[in-house]
Amino acid sequence: MPPLRTALLQNSGHPGDPAGNLKVLDEAAARAAADGAGLLVTAEMFLTGYAIGGGVRDLAEPADGPSGRAVADIAAAHGLAILYGYPERHAGAVHNSARLVGADGTELANYRKTHLYGCFERASFIPGETPVVQAAVGELTVGILVCYDVEFPENVRAHALAGTDLLLVPTAQMHPFEFVAESLIPVRAFESQMYIAYVNRSGPEGEFDFVGLSCLAGPDGATCLRAGRGEELLLGDVDPKLLTTSRRINPYLRDRRPGLYTSLG
Repeated sequence: MPPLRTALLQNSGHPGDPAGNLKVLDEAAARAAADGAGLLVTAEMFLTGYAIGGGVRDLAEPADGPSGRAVADIAAAHGLAILYGYPERHAGAVHNSARLVGADGTELANYRKTHLYGCFERASFIPGETPVVQAAVGELTVGILVCYDVEFPENVRAHALAGTDLLLVPTAQMHPFEFVAESLIPVRAFESQMYIAYVNRSGPEGEFDFVGLSCLAGPDGATCLRAGRGEELLLGDVDPKLLTTSRRINPYLRDRRPGLYTSLG
């Protein structure tokens, strides 16, 4: 299987301005596609901005709403899959969601954040109840979590056991928790033998200071890509051959003894 060139868009866009963020996305998708990317990943709540207070409810849309259709058009126009974060309106509730659209514009997956962080999120969103959401992108099985979700090892291990090769994690990681991007994400990738694309917002926004440091971590524990603190578009390869080799020599999943872990539930 050939590698999947993956683009990480570290950018806070224009908080409160979905139309402006769609323009940013279109420009990034054009650049990524020109460099051979088959997948573009954005940050948490990229479509609307994160620190928008009551604007979350006002700007929330269904997955297939006008903005969702616009993202599908961008994906199809540039011929690459896109994972974007947005506030999803569904059945009277608002979820902190991430949606994956295929290179032909069709919806591949929609995930609702299951672990909400802090007072703002708990006041603004209803948590999702589906822990593992996956789709195929090329020959890879791709899974989705959002920000705080990845800090629970159970979530990542559930994806590993379900066969996820590449875990996409749009995030809004803020100061002073840089260690999550710098240390925790590579360890998660190694202990569950997968790639993790962790894509952050950057710079000050409302009361938050987003630290950037987006990364692509591999199953060997190496950080294949690492952003700085500002806006960046990074490109790197997710290599199925490395996955196969690393899983053979680091057999954590095979060597598990689930019968010993029943007390952890």
